[in-house]
Amino acid sequence: MKISLPLLIAMLSVACVLSGCQSAKARPPLASSAAQSTRNNCYSLLHQLLRDQADVSLLRFIKREQADLKSLVKKIAANSATGAKLLEEFARQDPSINLDDIRLPPGEAATREAIASTKKKELLGQSGDEFALTLLLTQTEALSYAWHLAQVAGENESQPDRARALAGVSKDMEDLYHEVFIMLLSKSKSSATN
Repeated sequence: MKISLPLLIAMLSVACVLSGCQSAKARPPLASSAAQSTRNNCYSLLHQLLRDQADVSLLRFIKREQADLKSLVKKIAANSATGAKLLEEFARQDPSINLDDIRLPPGEAATREAIASTKKKELLGQSGDEFALTLLLTQTEALSYAWHLAQVAGENESQPDRARALAGVSKDMEDLYHEVFIMLLSKSKSSATN
């Protein structure tokens, strides 16, 4: 089949229009192993969670908290911000680390959004002990998840320095989890006696 030059030019023009005249976007290299894929996914989920946790202290501008709760929430926010920055530094130093590799199934993503929306409404609609208990419950969930994400990321990290740093993040999140849990127990006991 012989194609004339004007027809070839027309076909190329249509192809350019349909493709938006863009060259193919560079994609991050595919994971060379299951460990790297797991590591990147954990880094991404952990980074997203730590960024969200870094903002938890902003509740103090909306809600009045008891001094002990306020102090603990500030500590969680500071540790989370530090952890998020650490992951960002890892990604700057190593282009194989992709902090946007969330890969959640659509049902999981939609469920997480629904849970976040419900918790936001609950927290904004509550005050006093009810607010404190709900906030502490959400923090136990988030900190346990961060603790284990950092642990699994570290177990799948091939660079010993980064693996040690992730073990440190995991330990920080575990320690915070236990602090929140102890406060949750004390607040639930005091709520039960009131």
